[in-house]
Amino acid sequence: MDQQNLTVLKEFILMGITDRPELQAPFFGAFLVIYAFSVVGNLGMIILTKVDSRLQTPMYFFLRHLAFIDLGYSTAVGPKMLVNFVTNQNTISYNWCATQLAFFITFIISELFILSAMAYDRYVAICNPLLYTVIMSPGVCWVLVAVPYVCSAFLSLITTIKIFISSFCGNNVIRHFYCDSLPVLTLLCSSTREIELMILIFSAFNLVSSLSIVLVSYVLILLAILRMHSAEGRHKAFSTCGSHLIVVVILYATLFFMYVQPKSSHSFDTDKMASVFYTLVIPMLNPLIYSLRNKEVKGALHRIWKNLSKFPI
Repeated sequence: MDQQNLTVLKEFILMGITDRPELQAPFFGAFLVIYAFSVVGNLGMIILTKVDSRLQTPMYFFLRHLAFIDLGYSTAVGPKMLVNFVTNQNTISYNWCATQLAFFITFIISELFILSAMAYDRYVAICNPLLYTVIMSPGVCWVLVAVPYVCSAFLSLITTIKIFISSFCGNNVIRHFYCDSLPVLTLLCSSTREIELMILIFSAFNLVSSLSIVLVSYVLILLAILRMHSAEGRHKAFSTCGSHLIVVVILYATLFFMYVQPKSSHSFDTDKMASVFYTLVIPMLNPLIYSLRNKEVKGALHRIWKNLSKFPI
């Protein structure tokens, strides 16, 4: 029976964000704008930090990878969600569902540890400024981004393979707008206890370890700032960390709201809204936060615009 179900199951039906027809068009327009801003903002940040000579520092190296990750997981979810708003039935093939889940898990875990690497970078810049270029060498920077990519891809493959080699029952309706691990688990015929425990352990490890690095880094940064005698120095140190701290607070607050609240208080509608926030809204906000609060990024944008204006149309 399980083998028959595995053979017959070719696609899933996504319930989407809403089942109310009158909201489909407004939601499509709103999320199209959000996704477009996300793509333009993150692609712009990648290009800007790559071509501008004054942004060739470890801080902007990590920022470039953060923009790549934001672009990655918003694209893993956004286009399919937008297509589903204009189709009669929100279907997704079995293979694409597994692919979407694998990419999403990879990028979201990578984001946590890239933010940790950025916190460590800010700690070195403020607490060990004379040794900054030695400690944050190009080799170290590449290790700090390569390890999250490799580890997140490994954990993603384990989770995705474990779920999709299991037996699915006849029900193929996913109560979400994309293939997330927990909604897909509800469709399995076999016991999900082992997979749920594995996801819990992976999630706890990723959240606690990445957040611990961020918290330790910022405690040390705060102690260093409090020892500064110059008000100007303290202001400069705070401004250096401000954008990163805002991004960290927004992401972790959303994830904790999504995954740490009691099971009894969960509702699919609130979970969907939280998911929309960290899959589409946060990737749009990150480049805005870093560009609007960062004089060097605004200066780079001004230089590029000035150079482009020299060319005749």
